[in-house]
Amino acid sequence: MIKRAEDMKATVKVNMRGGDGQAVVTDILNQDEYQGKARLIGTILLEPGCSIGAHVHENEEEVFYVLEGRATYDDNGSVQILNKGDSCICLGGQKHSIANREAQGNLTVFAIILTY
Repeated sequence: MIKRAEDMKATVKVNMRGGDGQAVVTDILNQDEYQGKARLIGTILLEPGCSIGAHVHENEEEVFYVLEGRATYDDNGSVQILNKGDSCICLGGQKHSIANREAQGNLTVFAIILTY
């Protein structure tokens, strides 16, 4: 199967998980297009000043891979900076948030939420 960029659905989520501004979530693949156990395979774009608020993952885990920009990532209360090429994982029962605190330039991450 091949899926073209123009066929991928982008959704604007305002104040995602209590965060600031908006997140643009693009589904690279929809759940009915693969057989594995995942809730999301996509990208998340955060413009400067935008964030996804702190939240816990239950019975799932989320992986972020930074494609562009610089992320301020809160990993269970430990705030770290992630740059292009860095990755992180939030395991089940853990809490995280991510933000674009830069004055200019977008933050784009590849995101996968694996379920079990």
